[in-house]
Amino acid sequence: MTPAARVSAAIEILADIETRRRPAADSVKDWGLTHRFAGSGDRAAISALVYDALRRKASSAWLMGDSTPRAEMLGALRHTRGLAPEAIAALFTGEGHAPEPLTEGERDRLAAASLDGAPAHVAGDYPEWLAPQFEAAFGARAADEGRALAERAPVDLRANLLKTTRDKALAALAHLDPQPTPFSPVGLRIAIRPDGRGPALAAEPAYVKGLVEVQDEGSQLAALMSEAKPGLQVLDLCAGAGGKTLALAAMMGNHGQIYATDSDGRRLTPIFDRLDRSGARTVQVRAPRGRADVLADLEGRMDLVMIDAPCTGSGAWRRNPDAKWRMRPGALEQRIKDQDEILEKATRFVKKGGRIVYVTCSVLRAENEDRVADFLARHDDFLPVDAATQARAAGLPALAERVSPFGPGVRMSPLTTGTDGFYVATLVRM
Repeated sequence: MTPAARVSAAIEILADIETRRRPAADSVKDWGLTHRFAGSGDRAAISALVYDALRRKASSAWLMGDSTPRAEMLGALRHTRGLAPEAIAALFTGEGHAPEPLTEGERDRLAAASLDGAPAHVAGDYPEWLAPQFEAAFGARAADEGRALAERAPVDLRANLLKTTRDKALAALAHLDPQPTPFSPVGLRIAIRPDGRGPALAAEPAYVKGLVEVQDEGSQLAALMSEAKPGLQVLDLCAGAGGKTLALAAMMGNHGQIYATDSDGRRLTPIFDRLDRSGARTVQVRAPRGRADVLADLEGRMDLVMIDAPCTGSGAWRRNPDAKWRMRPGALEQRIKDQDEILEKATRFVKKGGRIVYVTCSVLRAENEDRVADFLARHDDFLPVDAATQARAAGLPALAERVSPFGPGVRMSPLTTGTDGFYVATLVRM
């Protein structure tokens, strides 16, 4: 396919996403199934175009004076890909499978339109209904934080210390030019190509053999902040696909016991293959079984309960840009309810002197500091751990500078730490 035909295909997919209000991944997949002439390179390039357009959906509409899929694509090509108006015009010729030629109005806007005077939610590309939440979390930096969340994310990997060291992992992947992550001592970072595409890790021997796992540096730091040590009894209450479970297992050096569970057993499906690949031998997966209490024998026994809480995922918008436009206010309300419930559930398993580590991939105070404050108001037998002291004890002194100004815990974001947006707070039972 020509570059112009790829642009046309991306506009078609954007229209499908808007009309059917469905996840971008589903629309991209369906397009590929119905256009089998498109090779893997074409599909990857089209997908990257779609996601770039979704990242800048609001600001593109402002710049182009229109909110159509075509306008979204024009804005992305100009302001995400940095193409000059002449280069964009060369893609929009109307010939063959190219999009229709640019109008005079489109040419003028591509040449001169700016975000001067745009409200923060437009300049920062986040939903208008979330503007009060962003202002509460970031104040005058709201638009800057939103822009950072709209950037492409690099590929972050975690060196699996059960099988290798970071230096050896860097050497094994040297052809991809990985760099050490700035905060995590076990992290590697691979830059995304200019066209928005990442490396094909599934074909890399280092990945296949379990030497590295895909995990954002922020998620690595959340696990490291738990200070999990060999010999502990640990419960991962929201294990999902097992990212933090595997990180905890590596920290514990296969000594102790980790119990991994999730309220939705389907989310646990990938964990089994990942455990086999990682060499982790001390993880016991406890999938839900109807009304049976599969965790009954763990009551009051845990040194550490990890809560990777269900949340809006606002901190991961770099990787899932369509999610921010599909989210509705009711989703935030439901997540707050879920977070309060999972915190209450955790208290059942923590022994005296044990800890709850509460983690979200959200940047919203309503899901982070507010939830911890409400929990502490209900439980006088729990106290927050000083996050700066904890970060230093965990060997993360630079993270001590990211203590939340709104309550216990640390805050991370693409703008301040170069990671996804994460919040981590630790509560100890007295």
